[in-house]
Amino acid sequence: MEGGMEFIQQNLMWVGLAAVSGGMLLWQAFSGPGGSNISVSAATLLINRQDALVVDVRETAEWSAGHIPNARHIALGHLDKHLSEIEKFKDKPVILVCASGNRSGSGCGVLKKAGFRQVFNLAGGIRAWSDAGLPMTKK
Repeated sequence: MEGGMEFIQQNLMWVGLAAVSGGMLLWQAFSGPGGSNISVSAATLLINRQDALVVDVRETAEWSAGHIPNARHIALGHLDKHLSEIEKFKDKPVILVCASGNRSGSGCGVLKKAGFRQVFNLAGGIRAWSDAGLPMTKK
């Protein structure tokens, strides 16, 4: 026991860093936004096989720079006001997308609270989609 305390004292910075990073991971896992993270490959399967709806929650300038074909654009700040536009998809898979997966995670929580049953957050966001070499459009 005494050796453990000595180790902690000698490596206080590293122990603190490990505690903080572990805490961040736990916080992210337990305070999840409501939607399951989904990989790019799993998302393409849902889109192609189950006609999943893709909702891009980025701001207009980000959307205009390039987005997933056939995605709908509803900025995160307006999502709760535009739920009626996607109401008919409550029982279908809905994939939310942002730049990196953070904002879309919040959007998943909004949809879950509104009664959407199959809500997914694209892990890595539009960057992961683009990095996978999948099509993007500006139309």
